[in-house]
Amino acid sequence: MPATAVFSQNIRMETPQNVVSLQAQGSLEVQQDLLTISMNSTKDGSDAATVQTQLKAALDAALTEAKKVAQPGQLDVRTGAFSLYPRYGRDGKINGWQGTTELVLEGRDFARISALAGKINTLTLGNVSFGLSREARARVEAEVTAQAIERFKAKAQEISKGFGFGGYTVREVNVQANDQGFAHRGRMEMMQAKSMSADAAVPVEAGRSTVVVTVAGAVQMK
Repeated sequence: MPATAVFSQNIRMETPQNVVSLQAQGSLEVQQDLLTISMNSTKDGSDAATVQTQLKAALDAALTEAKKVAQPGQLDVRTGAFSLYPRYGRDGKINGWQGTTELVLEGRDFARISALAGKINTLTLGNVSFGLSREARARVEAEVTAQAIERFKAKAQEISKGFGFGGYTVREVNVQANDQGFAHRGRMEMMQAKSMSADAAVPVEAGRSTVVVTVAGAVQMK
């Protein structure tokens, strides 16, 4: 019977030396360039099919009006939530149906979007919000990311120098971006819009967004 040799080897994992964790941020406040208006309709009735038909008619009429002025990027139109659910009486039995439908107007042409929202009379104003378009977000994030990276490098060099080292190498790094948006008059303008005359443009005013990029990681001083 052949002999079997068994070898074992102890591998010693060395703890990294002279490693420090740090983070740096870059930020930039920019004007919001994307407007989103949601419009909806709620119908109530004793028959589910009738309620559904009424909702469809309201949405179809709104879509017909919206498609006349839609333009990619400037005014995009899409349908939103659609729901139909039973209404119950005190006896626990179904005594009616209620449903809602939604149309969303979104884009960079504020004047066109607000004018359209004022013309649509089969739906009511639901919500007004502002943000950054994909193009604006990408452009700003690129600028702020470069800013955050430079600050991270400067901070790493400063810390290394403070500990008596001549430089450093990056061990790991993580980059995260987000924007903190706010619009001063969105809700107030919505309430005012309820009393507007027919065909009047919905008054809107965008706020500003602060794009923040955080660079966090660990460097080894050397």
